[in-house]
This record gives sequence, structure tokens and C-alpha cells, in this order.
Amino acid sequence: MLDQSLVAMSLMGAHWVLQLLVVLSTASLGIMIERAIFYARHRSDARALSAQLVQLVEDGDLDEARAQFDVGRGMESRVLADGLAALGHGVSVGAVMESELARQRALYEKRLMFLGTLGNNAPFIGLFGTVLGIIRAFHDLSLNDPSKAGAGAQAVMAGISEALVATAVGLAVALPAVVAFNYFKSLVKGSVARTESLSKLLVAHADKLEGAARREVA
Repeated sequence: MLDQSLVAMSLMGAHWVLQLLVVLSTASLGIMIERAIFYARHRSDARALSAQLVQLVEDGDLDEARAQFDVGRGMESRVLADGLAALGHGVSVGAVMESELARQRALYEKRLMFLGTLGNNAPFIGLFGTVLGIIRAFHDLSLNDPSKAGAGAQAVMAGISEALVATAVGLAVALPAVVAFNYFKSLVKGSVARTESLSKLLVAHADKLEGAARREVA
């Protein structure tokens, strides 16, 4: 029974594999658009944030610093906002920012695994469709009239050429996914590096800001 099911699936050819690749390609395109919009909306100017943070530290205005960074949408702003909020509450500012950084990183890397997996495996899916198509072509050849050898060979060549389309489609699906995955990962890596740099800057000035917080309370 299992053998018959496998043979029947093989004889279906590459059509269903092509349909699967189209579905996966559509899903990957949707993810690329969604992630591109997300990163555009959460973009931050790390140099400006650094200068702003230093200026607020020099002024010793903790409330203003919290208000300035709390409105930001980028990873850098969100992590600094959590660090500033933790000042004066007897907790480790560095640990609070590390926790928020981990949460933000997971948010930034959301759905990227799908693009990476598709980029690595779409060519194999296409190759699988090609193999199935070739199996189907030779099966059709076995059913042809032996007296019409030319027609049988022509049918096989047509079947094989159609099957090879699956490999081409698999590569066409994989290449954009790989490019998008690598580009988005570089954006995430850059955001994480800038956030870590700003976090260290805030920790370096934490004592001064906490002193300002205590004076405000007093």
C-alpha cells in the first residue's frame, strides 16, 4: 500500500511542486515587504542619539532624557528608554537594557528564519520536482506504442524540459530570499551593535544620572 502511494505521488509529476514553490515565493515576498516596512519605520540615527544622550547627561535632566528616548521607535531608543527608566530604582541598569535588547532583537529577527530556510532549501524542492517530472516522462514513454519510437522520444524530451522548469523556479525563489535574508540580518546586526554601544555609554554615565535622580526626589 505504501509502495503504491509513493509511486502514485511520483507519477503526479512536477506540477504540484511548482504550485508549492509559487506559494512559498508569495509568502517570502510578503515577508520581505513587511520586514522592509518594519525596518524603515524603526530606523534610528545612532550618532544623533549618542550626542543627545551625552548632552542630556551633561545637563543632568533625567526627566527630559526619559521623555526624549521614550518616544523613539527604534531598537536603540527602546533599550535606552528602559535603561533610563531603571535609573534610581536600585536595579542593574545594564541588566535591564540587556533584557530589552534581547526582546528587541527577537522582534527584529521575526520571520527571517523563514527566508533563510527557503533560500537554502528552495533549490532542493525544485530539484525534487525535476526528478518527479523525469520519472513521469519515462513512465509515459513506457506506455507509448513501441512502433512510434520517434514520438515517444519527443514526448520524453518535452516531459524532461518541463521538469527542468522546477529546478529553475526553485533557484528563482531561493535567490531573492537569500539576498533579503542576508540584507535584513546585516540591518539587525548593525542595530544591535549600535544599541550595545549606546548602552555602554549610558552605563558609564549611570552614576551621574542616578545622582540627578536622587536630587530630584530630594
